Amino acid sequence: MVTFAAKLKNVRRFKDYWNITSNWQFIFPILGVLVLFYSSYKIANAFLKNEAILFILPLGIIIFLILLKFSLFLFKKLETKWKLTYKWEFISVFLVFAVTGTSSIFIARPIIKLMGITKGNLNLFVYWVLYIIIGFVFYQILLVLIGWLFGQYQFFWTFEKKMLVRLGFKRFLE
Repeated sequence: MVTFAAKLKNVRRFKDYWNITSNWQFIFPILGVLVLFYSSYKIANAFLKNEAILFILPLGIIIFLILLKFSLFLFKKLETKWKLTYKWEFISVFLVFAVTGTSSIFIARPIIKLMGITKGNLNLFVYWVLYIIIGFVFYQILLVLIGWLFGQYQFFWTFEKKMLVRLGFKRFLE
């Protein structure tokens, strides 16, 4: 049986590894694990649509472990590239990217319908190009807004400025 002292030591080790200085910062690792598990479940469910939950859950756990390893690998690679103060902020940044990507798709869909653009009245290729362009525009806007909500405004504003310069919109930033 694990003693209370051993559990406390593990929590301290976890806090030290992720540079957690306040208890509220635990929300990011917890949210990260929950989002990763949900994503793994959805991927497993997509592969095994009509199968029982007994098959979907083990595959979801395997996918979860693979994605967790990949995420930790990315954290190490991006540690030198991204200038973040604490390691837990990497989880926050990844969550912002995930929420923004999903949100931009949900916003682009009704905007396209409002504009009267459908698969039926346009060439399928043109429809998808317009859908991606509109989604991309809203992605850029939402990236800064959701980054602000997650406490990463400065990181994402800098990221956005670099993106706009690469796209040739430098004069708009001056």
